[in-house]
Amino acid sequence: MLHTDLDVGSKNIKYVLAGEGAGTIFAINELTGDIHAMKRLDREEKAEYTLTAQVVNADTDEPLEPPSEFIIKVQDINDNPPQFIEGPYRASVPEMSAVGTPVTRVTATDADDPVYGNSAKLVYSILEGQPYFSVDPNSATIKIALHGMDREMREEYLVVIQAKDMGGHMGGLSGTTTVTVTLTDINDNPPKFSKSLYDFVIPEDLPIGKMGGKVKANDRDIGENAKSTYSVIEGDDQGVFEIITDTQTQEGILRLRKPLDFETKRAYTLKVEATNIRSEPSTGGPFKDTATVKVVVEDSDEPPVFSKPMYSLEVNENAPINTVIGTVTARDPDSSGSLVSLYRHSVTQEHIFTHMSRYFIDRHTDLERQFNINVDDGKITLAKSLDRETDMWHNITVTATEVIQTVSAVDKDDPIQGHYFDYRLVPEMLNNPNFTIKNNQDNSISVLAKHDTFRRQKQEMYFLPIIVTDNGNPPMSSTNTLTIRVCGCSKDGIVQSCNVEAYVLPIGLSMGALIAILACIILLLVIVVLFVTLRRHKNEPLIIKDDEDVRENIIRYDDEGGGEEDTEAFDIATLQNPDGINGYLPRKDIKPDLQFMPRAGQHSGPNGVDVDEFINVRLHEADNDPTAPPYDSIQIYGYEGRGSIAGSLSSLETASSDSDQNYDYLREWGPRFRRLGELYSVGESDRET
Repeated sequence: MLHTDLDVGSKNIKYVLAGEGAGTIFAINELTGDIHAMKRLDREEKAEYTLTAQVVNADTDEPLEPPSEFIIKVQDINDNPPQFIEGPYRASVPEMSAVGTPVTRVTATDADDPVYGNSAKLVYSILEGQPYFSVDPNSATIKIALHGMDREMREEYLVVIQAKDMGGHMGGLSGTTTVTVTLTDINDNPPKFSKSLYDFVIPEDLPIGKMGGKVKANDRDIGENAKSTYSVIEGDDQGVFEIITDTQTQEGILRLRKPLDFETKRAYTLKVEATNIRSEPSTGGPFKDTATVKVVVEDSDEPPVFSKPMYSLEVNENAPINTVIGTVTARDPDSSGSLVSLYRHSVTQEHIFTHMSRYFIDRHTDLERQFNINVDDGKITLAKSLDRETDMWHNITVTATEVIQTVSAVDKDDPIQGHYFDYRLVPEMLNNPNFTIKNNQDNSISVLAKHDTFRRQKQEMYFLPIIVTDNGNPPMSSTNTLTIRVCGCSKDGIVQSCNVEAYVLPIGLSMGALIAILACIILLLVIVVLFVTLRRHKNEPLIIKDDEDVRENIIRYDDEGGGEEDTEAFDIATLQNPDGINGYLPRKDIKPDLQFMPRAGQHSGPNGVDVDEFINVRLHEADNDPTAPPYDSIQIYGYEGRGSIAGSLSSLETASSDSDQNYDYLREWGPRFRRLGELYSVGESDRET
């Protein structure tokens, strides 16, 4: 409220307001000078306003006194919550840090007046992240709260921090932010080999600097803390091996520093060590781990080595042909230093049959063929006479080669210029890893082995196709296959087993498979024998061996037969006509193997056939007939025999009709036939009527 001290008397005055917000935010009552706020004020937008007020004549607007300036200050209330302007935060701290180690500091701001009241007084607390972290309530510094936090167990944590104004009291406003804390790695884990023992097989001809094997020590740390160096600390006094680190995979690469020699040393036992590059002061030194590496040297096929790199031989110029000038000797490194001879001695147990080493003269150094050499013992002889005045020195090159066999060809043609054969392998065998050929420049070739690690268990036979071409016009060629067999040999190179019978067995069948096949065959034979025995036992007739009891055992069957159609099993006509007993009536149902001559029947008396005698005759014939029915089959026929006073009741085989029959005699048979006679008598009277 504004009020003037001017004595205006009877003048009509009014109050006028000017300045910041006059007329929009603030208004003044022209009569009383009261100032009112026209809208809601926000201290955070504008904390104070500068205004001027003046008294003027209401009629003429003439100022009655000078303007007066005054300031309106907006008083603060707690209407703004704390805010983390820079959040969310990310921070890191080394793993295994001590409790109380600072991680990071967060800051919240409050737009309220920090001077007036507690509206801007903030207090910090942690809502999420216990028990790993804590926060200082005043400085908002986040600290480690748990001992032994291991990155390898958990690497990242999420912490929620709250800032509350009004000093943290009830009714205060609050705001939150998140802090992602990452544990950084320290070298707190040693390298650890994946295996305590490594086994490597390295061929003796492995070049120096080439890899012979790999080892790996794993480290749970990361980055530089996981890097290790490898070294051989035991078992390599001669410095044959070295081990380096692959920077990409952190593997240890075992390499050769010196060549291996199977004949000198066949196995090594090395102790290798992996050491961390970096170390932490608190650990007392770099971490290490060790492992054992066993290296087995594999024998490789090495060429023969001459006893001297150069030989100097002398011969008289008048020496005759075939004079021995000297001898060159070569040793086979694969056979413990023995001299090269016809059969190659080696410690291996299996070799190619007729495996030889031979000496040759390089004919490019002896174009005139003045010298010869014994392929088996290396003796150099004269092939032509020498003239000192023509050539004082002759330089020739001699080679010693391991040869499997020498192969030559035959051609039926007889060209004037003689034969010259060219030998070559078929194209697909040029790069085979087992054999090659060498032209001896005498129409023969030597088959050479590229290695000496042939094993019968792996492969017993090899096939080497060779193309032979002559020098005719046009040239003719043929392809022949050389069969090379691997045989078992002793340590002295003596062939022990190379028989053909071994190849009757299918290739690839092991001894266990052969035993299984043999067991199956035996089992099948046992099953067949049992089956045949059971069948034979089942087919034996059910009879008693005692001949005295055969007739006393009769088995009866209630079998009525097959009816009228069953006319083939037995000839009933004989029983119906006893007069035919003297004749021989053959069986119609089967074809008997043995033909029995009909036996003369016994004639009965004049009154007809005796039934008992008739049955006995037929029984005797049945007992001696191999085509007769089985013993347990008996046929019963209702035959009364001749001489019955009743005669036959059947109408079969009679030419008389029913009308001619007289049935009066039925009444004379007695009471049992009386009813039958009445029936027939009634039937006859009916026909007459």
